[in-house]
Amino acid sequence: RARHRLREFDIGDRFSRLPLPRAAVLLPLLLRGGRLHLLLTVRSLQLRRSPGEVCFPGGKREATDKDDIDTALREAKEEVGLQPEKVEVICRLMPGIDKMNNLVTPVVGFIEETFQVTPNPDEVSEVFVVPLEYFIKPLNYKTFSYKTSSGYSTRIHCFIYHDQEHRKSFKIWGLTAHFAVFLALVVFGERPTFEVDYDLDNLFSSSENYFTNLYASIHERKKSNL
Repeated sequence: RARHRLREFDIGDRFSRLPLPRAAVLLPLLLRGGRLHLLLTVRSLQLRRSPGEVCFPGGKREATDKDDIDTALREAKEEVGLQPEKVEVICRLMPGIDKMNNLVTPVVGFIEETFQVTPNPDEVSEVFVVPLEYFIKPLNYKTFSYKTSSGYSTRIHCFIYHDQEHRKSFKIWGLTAHFAVFLALVVFGERPTFEVDYDLDNLFSSSENYFTNLYASIHERKKSNL
């Protein structure tokens, strides 16, 4: 059912011509105890940008990458040792735009529960999994509004997830939380216990409007800078 719903939201190459630098992340889904879980990483404290923050495996596109899927799979292999052939790629969801104005495309793929993580210590300090349902029915959640550098107002989701396995709490927020929430909305088709920036009865079209408005605000700012 999840595969079917996700494929209905596949954007393919719809935004490939936008004049922004490109990046991609892999949203790795796995079944554990009959429930879908999402694999996340913690960025190494040695990294210059966002050290110690929770994110998905991913990064900037390189010249040798054919597309966003290539980028996401290459980065996942480099960061957590996930071999590309071990990922069943399902779709590309609506992109986001990060703080550096990169167009970031989330690539959704299924991986085996038995996958043995081998984190690259230069990039990743920890790897953990969260039940996907947590991103529509969280136990510890807050939100705050955020104005982009171009003046566009948006909602920032922030989840605190207590991981029994690691016996510690992880803070999941920003673009990572944005992608996780949208993924959970698509898969479960349920109303979350908190407010979102979408019309849940028209999720695809309203998510496209959300992205288009965000992009337009950045593009206008670029033009005004010229």
